[in-house]
Amino acid sequence: MSGRLERSAPSPEKTAGVLAVSSSPADRGRLREILSQANWKLHEASDCSEALAMLRDQSVPVLLCERDHADGNWEDLLNATARLPAPPKLIVFSRLADDSLWAMVLNLGGFDLLITPFEAEEVLRVTFAAWSRWEYDFAANSARLSD
Repeated sequence: MSGRLERSAPSPEKTAGVLAVSSSPADRGRLREILSQANWKLHEASDCSEALAMLRDQSVPVLLCERDHADGNWEDLLNATARLPAPPKLIVFSRLADDSLWAMVLNLGGFDLLITPFEAEEVLRVTFAAWSRWEYDFAANSARLSD
């Protein structure tokens, strides 16, 4: 694995989960293609309801979420996942990404914004950064609970 990919994925002894929520099979396929280059386990959902059902059964550290869905949007998922014991870091993606959406995502508690079509290096960099932050937050919360 190249040095660039090594800094974009969990260590080889770990496999980290990512949930991609998109109504677009093409976007989910591209994310699958990109994340398979590294040590990511991709779970897929086509809408908010399916994503929330999956998250009730399994924790994932990173949630890649299309801006809008037939049954809600990224803000709905952000609010719903905030109640989970270890909420995932939410990364929004959109073809219509701009500075105002990026600011809104960050101000409301999302992790970052990706523009589609996806650039592999950017997806890996942002996903790894979100996972690293989730690991740090989860470790900090675990330490506080054990004190």
